[in-house]
Amino acid sequence: MVRLFAKAGAEVKVVMTEAAKDFVTPLTLSTLSNHPVFSAFQRDEDTGEWTNHVELGMWADLMVIAPLSANTLAKMATGRCDNLLMAVYLSAKCPVMVAPAMDLDMYQHPTTTENLVKLRQFGNIILEARSGELASGLVGQGRMEEPEEILEQVITHFADSAVFNGKKILITAGPTHERLDPVRFIGNYSSGKMGFALAEQLAGMGAHVLLVSGPTALSAHHPNIELTRVVSADEMYTACIEKFEHCEIAVLSAAVADFKPKYRADDKLKKSSGLHNLELEPTVDILASLGERKQPGQLLVGFALETSNELENAMDKLRRKNLDLIVLNSLRDPGAGFAHDTNKVTLVDRENNISRFELKDKREVARDIAMRIKELSVK
Repeated sequence: MVRLFAKAGAEVKVVMTEAAKDFVTPLTLSTLSNHPVFSAFQRDEDTGEWTNHVELGMWADLMVIAPLSANTLAKMATGRCDNLLMAVYLSAKCPVMVAPAMDLDMYQHPTTTENLVKLRQFGNIILEARSGELASGLVGQGRMEEPEEILEQVITHFADSAVFNGKKILITAGPTHERLDPVRFIGNYSSGKMGFALAEQLAGMGAHVLLVSGPTALSAHHPNIELTRVVSADEMYTACIEKFEHCEIAVLSAAVADFKPKYRADDKLKKSSGLHNLELEPTVDILASLGERKQPGQLLVGFALETSNELENAMDKLRRKNLDLIVLNSLRDPGAGFAHDTNKVTLVDRENNISRFELKDKREVARDIAMRIKELSVK
């Protein structure tokens, strides 16, 4: 892998754990990379010269950890820092790509699964292990991704990272909560996972992302993401109107409540007093409002979550609200919709071009949507 990177024109510096030296010598990797290999905090005991892990973390444009053992994976997930590799990882200012490699049972263990989920949440790029013959003699998933494929993923990463350079993209995420009294609200089951995945994906492709999120437990990790938290539809509307005029692209994935209480109580409504009628009024239609304000050169993307006549309803929404692209998902598809880590979407544009995708992790769905936005933005 080091040889492939060097041949492709990359400048490579290698950090080894002590265990890695049991498999390959530092001299070999130093020769291939044309740089000293780093493995300890103190380089020279006589002079006291030390390895500056912060400098290494700031030097790289991409950090690739391959193979990623179960042990190092656990350290990355928990922040344990007991060797130079972990110190460089925790200091890294660049994206981190990892290629897990371990035995079948270890890879399938719930702790490994949870640790990989954590790494994804941190914004790391995971290259899933391949299936094949393992060191134990077993056959199954656990082989490190092939070096040639890792190189292709790195090339793709750098190609993607400049796609939206210089562009501001507005994204909405999560639900809105419409207050009934100080302790109750009208809302929905949206977790915000799709919107946050889109924000991370587009930020990773060079965009400056203005993320407006309703109440969620999620956090944004990419430095290109500017997060604004709101609660109600009115607050989200105000934030979107303010930001939209400065953006080339807007992706409204939030599940905005359609109705809000007409009257809001200042004190908690008591059960004993009875609440026989709840008068509602429509919330502001943020997507339609942006569609009315859209200027030439701006791209507007909406979402449609449907339970019946899905495609017809989505295409009607696309036309009525002056969208360039609509992302359709159906609650009838297992694993799609609210709260899941996966989604199954259909993309429809203004020319009625329809692209259907299989059920995928929401981060992969975010990349599919981002690539379609890329195609439309260069037309």
